[in-house]
Amino acid sequence: MYKKSDNSPQMGNLPYFLDGTLNPDNRWVKLAGTIPWIAVEELYSSNFKSKLGPRALPARVAFGSLIIQIKLGLTDEETVEALSENPYLQFFIGLEQYIHQAPFDASLMTHFRQRFNANDIKNIDELLYKICNTEKEEEKNSDDDPPANRGSLIVDATCVPSDIKYPTDIELLNKAREKTEKVIDLLWKHRINKDDKQKPRTNRQKARKRFMSVILKKKVSRKKRRECIGYQLNCIERNLQSIEKLKVYCSLSVLGEKLYKDLLVVGTLYSQQKHMYENKINSVEDRIVSIHQPHVRPIVRGKAGAHTEFGAKVSVSVVNGWTFTDTISFDAYNEGTELISQIQKYHQRFGYYPESVHADKIYRNATNRRFCKENKIRLSGPQLGRPPKDLHLRKQQKQIQKMDEAVRNTVEGKFGVGKRRYEMDRILTKLKSSSELVIALLFMVMNVDRAIAFRVFFIVLKRQLQAIYCYCLQSHSNTDLEYNLKMAPH
Repeated sequence: MYKKSDNSPQMGNLPYFLDGTLNPDNRWVKLAGTIPWIAVEELYSSNFKSKLGPRALPARVAFGSLIIQIKLGLTDEETVEALSENPYLQFFIGLEQYIHQAPFDASLMTHFRQRFNANDIKNIDELLYKICNTEKEEEKNSDDDPPANRGSLIVDATCVPSDIKYPTDIELLNKAREKTEKVIDLLWKHRINKDDKQKPRTNRQKARKRFMSVILKKKVSRKKRRECIGYQLNCIERNLQSIEKLKVYCSLSVLGEKLYKDLLVVGTLYSQQKHMYENKINSVEDRIVSIHQPHVRPIVRGKAGAHTEFGAKVSVSVVNGWTFTDTISFDAYNEGTELISQIQKYHQRFGYYPESVHADKIYRNATNRRFCKENKIRLSGPQLGRPPKDLHLRKQQKQIQKMDEAVRNTVEGKFGVGKRRYEMDRILTKLKSSSELVIALLFMVMNVDRAIAFRVFFIVLKRQLQAIYCYCLQSHSNTDLEYNLKMAPH
């Protein structure tokens, strides 16, 4: 038998004030006690140079909202909705009283990302490392002797893809042609000389038809594709010439900031594609792969399933399980050239060089080997020269290489967790500065989550050991303590 129940809400007394009844073991309460809000406010307030205008929201609201968005993987609108529904989230951003409506408009999330930069997040991340690192510091050397090398440094680089469509030359040129046609329409509409009745020719219907005849086919010959690219280039060239003529009768200010920026990008894109078409090559320096995100560059990774990725290249250092973001760049670079600067940053953070550096073979060039040898740093990987004749020594070196590779896998695990759990596999922000900020925030949130998880683990372990110790003293008082520990329940 089943009796239908009344599905109308029964709870009438909803909470109105955060009167200290929040669960202290909640993750947001613990996270709020970990973030250095004073340092965040100093960085946030430095971006406001003028004392005029409306009062901005507090730094804790801005920075806390960004952390919530990254941690939960939400959009701007969903972040504001979650804040209006959850009292723990409102406590995290510093609200003293629970409110039912949204604390701010979703459009302000864009301004929050503009009031911080990637360097600010890196500084906060290093400060968080000092706060969350529970390990005891080793005894420092005397002032007369230089500090000895201690610890291990793990370095690697990865590509963080941006949210763009996979670029092809034909589609990029077709998009650029449509942009120029839109510019011509606006300039012709707002022209001063209305007596001229003949609008510049664009041939947009024919160009669209030829583009669709190629893009909809599964297999297209190289000759057919080259003909389509050449026709699109001719259309763009004619449109750019028409725009130059229309500039005399109408100002480009009617285009707006966004369309004017796209027009500048289209001019650069046309020059690059024209150069590749005439010289029959497939690459060019600083190649544009997206009109809306012209800062994105192709990053050749050479890995299965993703030979080329489009986004930012990030070099990181892992120390004691903490991931430091060293370099974020949208230009392709050789990560092997970053090793010396990463070791120097390690020295700045801790006051001494690492005892060992674990990296893959791209870092083991002559310059890096020389630097590590001068500073008595062991660089992982096989040693130069012939292998030793002693079989025992040769076996020992192989075991060390195997252990070094196992240690280096830590950074690969960091990249995997970031791309699966924290959505590092696709950055949705469009601006270059916002994308760099989000990448730095992703690593910072990942570090804090790991630190809080380990802290909770050790607290629970400590309580269990204390319970076992008390059980041993109370239950078997007539026997020795060693026997009690063996007989205690696990």
